[in-house]
Amino acid sequence: MKVIEKSTLIGQRINKLDAPQKASGKTRYVHDLNLPGQLIGMILRSTRLHARIIRIDTSRARALPGVHAVLTAADVPYQRPLGVGKDQLPLKADKVRSYRDEIAAVAADSAEIAEAALKLIEVEYEDLPAITDPRQALVAGAPVIHDEKVPPAAPHDSLKAGEASGAEAHRHNVAMTFDYAHGDIVQGEAESDVVVEDWFSLHYVTHCCMGVSGVIAEFDSRGNLTLHSNTQVPFLHKREFAEILDMDPSRIRIIQPPIGGGFGSKLDIYPFEPIAVFLAKATDRPVKLVFSREEEFIASPTRQPVLLRLRSGARKDGTFTFRECETLHDNGAYTSWGATTPFVMMQTISSLYRVPHCKYHTLAVYTNNPYAGSFRGYGNLQATFAVEQQIDEMAHRLGMDPLDMRLKNAQDPGEVSGQGMHFKTCGLKQCLSTAAEASHWHEKHAAALAAQKLPGRYKRGVGMASMLHVGGGAKIYPSDGCGTILKIDDFAHVTLLTGASEIGQGSETVLAQLVCEELGLPMEAVTVVNNDTDITPWDVGVHASRTTFIGGNSAIGAARKARTKLLAAAARISGLVEGDIELRGGHIVKADSGEVVMSLAKLMRSLHFSDKAELVTTTFYYEPPSKHQDKQFKGDVSAAYAWATQVVEVGVDTLTGIVKIVKVTAAHDVGRVLNRTGIEGQIEGGIVMGQGYAMTEELMVENGRVRNPGFRDYKLITAPEIPEMDVHFIETMDGEGPQGAKGVGEAPAICIAAATANAIENATGVRLRELPFTPEKVYRALKTAREAA
Repeated sequence: MKVIEKSTLIGQRINKLDAPQKASGKTRYVHDLNLPGQLIGMILRSTRLHARIIRIDTSRARALPGVHAVLTAADVPYQRPLGVGKDQLPLKADKVRSYRDEIAAVAADSAEIAEAALKLIEVEYEDLPAITDPRQALVAGAPVIHDEKVPPAAPHDSLKAGEASGAEAHRHNVAMTFDYAHGDIVQGEAESDVVVEDWFSLHYVTHCCMGVSGVIAEFDSRGNLTLHSNTQVPFLHKREFAEILDMDPSRIRIIQPPIGGGFGSKLDIYPFEPIAVFLAKATDRPVKLVFSREEEFIASPTRQPVLLRLRSGARKDGTFTFRECETLHDNGAYTSWGATTPFVMMQTISSLYRVPHCKYHTLAVYTNNPYAGSFRGYGNLQATFAVEQQIDEMAHRLGMDPLDMRLKNAQDPGEVSGQGMHFKTCGLKQCLSTAAEASHWHEKHAAALAAQKLPGRYKRGVGMASMLHVGGGAKIYPSDGCGTILKIDDFAHVTLLTGASEIGQGSETVLAQLVCEELGLPMEAVTVVNNDTDITPWDVGVHASRTTFIGGNSAIGAARKARTKLLAAAARISGLVEGDIELRGGHIVKADSGEVVMSLAKLMRSLHFSDKAELVTTTFYYEPPSKHQDKQFKGDVSAAYAWATQVVEVGVDTLTGIVKIVKVTAAHDVGRVLNRTGIEGQIEGGIVMGQGYAMTEELMVENGRVRNPGFRDYKLITAPEIPEMDVHFIETMDGEGPQGAKGVGEAPAICIAAATANAIENATGVRLRELPFTPEKVYRALKTAREAA
């Protein structure tokens, strides 16, 4: 008698399903794909920062042997505006507004011929005054970036940093505004015993995906369009392409090749994609357009730079009273997702800890700089950088331990923030306590304070920061849901068709794991299909830490329907009571003893080949219970919320300004650990990304031009610089999450910069409010402090 004991996959260490292919070099990314008859596309970009296009001569390029098409805006009269702001055309017609602007495109037999053709195109410009500082965009008389923009009817007060009053501000250059408030700021300030106010300067960084941007466009004989695209949002992309190309969406198919990283960079539609379609249409051949690494640095979206003023208050017992924040975002020449990050930033300002009174205001203004997109953490790195530093400042002024101040104001489960976010589960206090205990916070913090004024070149310090982020998606679109189709074949092999895309984060592995848990199958029994809009059901895309939560619930829903069908059939065939049997180890077993009744494969064949044949195919669509925010940005926007606290320990060389992150202790409220290997990878990778943002990474943009477009001069964190990491998981068992889990993809990158700033201050007594913390900046700050002492 064969007996199968109960077991679980939840919380186990499970290797990524795609790991063998990637580790062996067999994975074929978009640059590895070649279609029959394929041409190579390339783009000519502007050599001017801001200028009118007077003349474009493409005759020499068109005459070059091997060139099949040369296109300018004049050759594509059906262009339609694209992007979040619908404020740019794929090929620029009248003027250029940045160095990344697309002037012309070619399709040729080879990359060498295409590159030669670009050099033969002549463009005559008339230079215009440019704006490279967002504060300049608001000054009266500033150059107008977009002539068609109409100023808002009601002027807002400009930022002090703009050096212009609201009456003087040049409203034509305002791309977006955000205003949020709850409570009464005047009352909050009146109740305060301490008030701090500071400006913070946040910089450009870029995504540095190992896989560069790329697309292959092909029309079939019936005029249907297939795109091999690296997009993170294939179904939204399909709709956007239909609008831009004036096509029926049903005639557009998007296939995702394996994607070499996204981190938010592939949420929007960018000019190179429709340009590839234009070239394919013009040549009636497939066109492959893939960026070079330099082009990826120059032309892909960035994390948006922000000037941020924050004013915070607290009572003498440490209770927070108010926060008032205004930010100025450098929108760049066009509006992508970077301009909308205040949607998330205001959540941290309003709801990270209890804040009874809050006011938030943002201007995103046009400049001639590169435009910004979505980036892991979506504005939260910038907001947390300011909030968590001011908490330390207020604690210092009140003579409190920064940990005690945070614990006093941390929310409990069940609370609703002033912005209307319902924290049904909340592990913030456990995160604070766990991170503090594991890092020996009290001893190290006190020791560093005592050593601040003592002589010595080398100093040590610790700093902490916490974060709040969506952990169950965000209701931005009409639906934030995901669909699943599940089928089981005659040999009990499961094919899971999911709308949830895999972009390297390991989603297909955790979805397969959740299905196997429900159906009592080993991991090798599931194949995941997630890369073709003609096959998979709808999903809104990979963003907002939503895939495990929403795609996972959808997969579980389909699996449970299949399980119900299987157990009913097994009971009917075996004569046993349905409630007395279970699925375990690929078999039907008696629930009480684990005794095998029959194999699942045998059951499937008996269903399929019976007189009344039956297939086991199920579908499920999961829509989270989150709500759209109202016009005042209030509402329970996510199905769950993730929390974390990270403690950073640094060593500072006060003679050179060199700062080394020695150790990071992290405690994350993850709801529940599903795949321990996968979640550790997410947390560790996010910490390193946050470390790069804090310490070394900076896309150097001078007068609108990227000065370091390559890995030689753009300083990523490398293996020798990665600190010791001590990661702890707080399991709050979220009731809505799949097996209790929350999304954590963005969370680990958010705290590091703020915690590092607090650690440097703990070590040296010097506070830094401008990123990154390069040796030069740290040295100058220390020198200034010594001279002032």
